[in-house]
Amino acid sequence: MSGNKDCLQDVSLRFVGLHYETSLYELQGPHFTNRYYILSGSGTRQLMAFPEVVGFDSYLSMLPATVAALRLLFPGSGGDVDILTILRGGLNYPVEEACARNGIRVRDIHFVSCERIIEDHIITGLDIKYEKIRVTRDRTLVIGDIIATGDTLRLCLSQVVDRFRRRGGSIRKIIFFTIGGTRAIDLMERMADEIRAVFPNFEGFECFFYEGVFTVYEDKGVTGINVPDIDFGWKGGIIAPEFRRFVLGHPYALLEKCIIYDGGARRYEIPVHFHEALEYWEGLWGRADRIDPEKLVAEKLGYDRPLSYEEWLEVTHFKELPETGLLDLWNEETGLLENASALSLETIAMQRINSINTILQQYE
Repeated sequence: MSGNKDCLQDVSLRFVGLHYETSLYELQGPHFTNRYYILSGSGTRQLMAFPEVVGFDSYLSMLPATVAALRLLFPGSGGDVDILTILRGGLNYPVEEACARNGIRVRDIHFVSCERIIEDHIITGLDIKYEKIRVTRDRTLVIGDIIATGDTLRLCLSQVVDRFRRRGGSIRKIIFFTIGGTRAIDLMERMADEIRAVFPNFEGFECFFYEGVFTVYEDKGVTGINVPDIDFGWKGGIIAPEFRRFVLGHPYALLEKCIIYDGGARRYEIPVHFHEALEYWEGLWGRADRIDPEKLVAEKLGYDRPLSYEEWLEVTHFKELPETGLLDLWNEETGLLENASALSLETIAMQRINSINTILQQYE
């Protein structure tokens, strides 16, 4: 799995506060030119731990955290923004409704369709098939989308910036909501400089990650069936303590294929989504006797041996957080890692297969 640690070097997590039952953290790093936050709420924890959260519920699960984030940026009623929707995954994000609930006027909604070209589970290219962009000056864009490699976002934003430049418009700020990985930070740092070269008054990105800044697999992982550059993991990232604690309370969630399956499918092509989840658990069941459960748990937790409390705080980037509950969380993770050899992956996989098959019958 890719650590992608460079952008998180010397970065610590700072607790900003609890807004509408959503914990809000800011990433503190000496090299950041943009602002990066992590949101953790009950809905997004459910969404990202359980593939069973599908359809409109997957949309609703992100709404409270999104409302809380916009309330932080627009503390009083008012303000106006444009929404840029990157089809189709961007439709999963409740940015328009969150704006409405905060009294923020949405002046325009722009669309860009960017499709991944996937062959044998490998992304071989991207293709923009449709766009609707209305250019004006001094716009704040609000965007929601999954970011794994960041290639889709780069392509779409480059096109949008070019359209604004050519037609005499300008962009003041970009607010981004994502279930995404560390590569988003590298990308946004580079793109902020590029956009300022076009629009000197560009203020930068304000990026909100739901539940954590994840990493993507570079290979097929311990199971041999993870998908490189698509599947998310914890190693080398920064995960909200609430989410770590929630997943430990639901151990099967820790062993899922990745932190989120394809966002578009789980909202609009639900059988496809469940077949993807089923394919993973059937694959794990079929090779359970060849998978080392200790290595698998270590891969999922993001470190490969029991750590001292101080080492764990360093790895998780929690050193600047209030101590409340962190020692207990460290103890829980240490216990899970030390007892991982007792896990029966075959039994767990079969239970998940039966559960998903039961749900899948409702959609086929």
